[in-house]
Amino acid sequence: MNTVDPIAEVEAIVARARAAQNAFERDGSQLAYDRAAQAAAWAIMEPSRNRHLAELSVETTGLGNVPDKITKNHRKTLGLMRDIQHAQTYGILSDDPATGITEIARPMGVIGAVVPSTNPGATPANNIINALKCGNAIVVSPSPKGVPTCEVLLSYIYAEFDKLGIDRDLVQIIPGRGSKEKTQRLLEIADLIVVTGSQNNVKRAYTSGTPALAVGAGNVAVIVDETADLAAAAEKIKASKTFDNATSCSSENAAVVVDDIYDAFVTEMARTGGALIGDDSKIMSKLWVKGHLNPQAIAQDADKMIAALGLTDEVPADTAYIAVETSGIGPEHPLSGEKLSRVLSVYRAKDFDDAVRITRELQLHQGAGHSVGLHTHSQDRPLTLARAIPTSRIIVNQPHTFAAGGSFTNGMPFSLSMGCGSWGGNSIDTNLHWRHFMQTTKIVREIPANEPAVEDIFGDYWSEAGQ
Repeated sequence: MNTVDPIAEVEAIVARARAAQNAFERDGSQLAYDRAAQAAAWAIMEPSRNRHLAELSVETTGLGNVPDKITKNHRKTLGLMRDIQHAQTYGILSDDPATGITEIARPMGVIGAVVPSTNPGATPANNIINALKCGNAIVVSPSPKGVPTCEVLLSYIYAEFDKLGIDRDLVQIIPGRGSKEKTQRLLEIADLIVVTGSQNNVKRAYTSGTPALAVGAGNVAVIVDETADLAAAAEKIKASKTFDNATSCSSENAAVVVDDIYDAFVTEMARTGGALIGDDSKIMSKLWVKGHLNPQAIAQDADKMIAALGLTDEVPADTAYIAVETSGIGPEHPLSGEKLSRVLSVYRAKDFDDAVRITRELQLHQGAGHSVGLHTHSQDRPLTLARAIPTSRIIVNQPHTFAAGGSFTNGMPFSLSMGCGSWGGNSIDTNLHWRHFMQTTKIVREIPANEPAVEDIFGDYWSEAGQ
């Protein structure tokens, strides 16, 4: 019986991708790149396909829920297409006589993309669209549970490609049920790596020897201060926390509530479906089983999660999420970390300064560099928080899940991958977007000399420090 060498299989896939990319670039145009991106986008946005991908995703991964997957597939893709619609990714980008530099857009080559099971449709689609927009080929390596959805997504993309005569080899998948060995080889031989998912994959990407764009872990904390619109804050936290059953890395994991309005905010949480549990040990004993998050609770609908936590008879029937009072932070206090479930830890702060302290400690424990939220009417406190917390994003008065990854009501690029800067061990501190999938060639011409006198540079320094 003949067996396929997994390494050779990956190398053959990348070779085909490289040949297709070379032709795509050689014969390229802005129109060709745009059409390929539009084909991939419509493959996931077409309503019947979108629904099937959402249903298949939930069925095969057991994570999230179908209506929210449909919304995510649609809005994330539509927002991305808005962002890139007028972006120039082909030809001469600039020609500056003053510097003598002409800048020309160039693709990266073959992108290797590692994508998670939490978003097995939307995340690869996002990466594929960005790659094609910039003239690249892309090879996707999904998590084992995400393979069926990725395979169907690619079949839809191929159907659109065939309408336009676009080479299918521009978008490929590592076949099989997922393999660390295959993924590792992809990381080694691609021209650029994009990784969203486990921190193990992120570390492997950064040590592969290939340029990598990888993102850190989320563990979002949101502060609710004494000036906030409590009803609006509760509504936004509920909408964000429960969306797609908290599969997003931008889902709130902790609320840090100032003492003056604590009781009033708990009332608003209850009104919007957040049931407060005072005994955190009761939650910890059920949410973690043998040191791991309980799979019966992770990314499940409210009723299933509540049953898994043994709370069916203890919370109202309309409970949408569990809010659990706690105070500990660190490795010995698992509620202070990411929970991937409809469970929100609630910390009581003496005042705003104390809330900043608690939030900083939460971020330093887990999720540094990702993002934090703030519900406030103060104009100054967002800046105070931005200077105090090791984070790349301060989301103000918005539902965090929808805002951090780009929204039609803010200016962040639409993305499912949020860079976390040096705080999170990442090379970028922005949302992963189309510009990361492109590089440039510079033509450099000689210009008249522009050499300053030494005193023009150091005159003010000498006047203060002396020569």
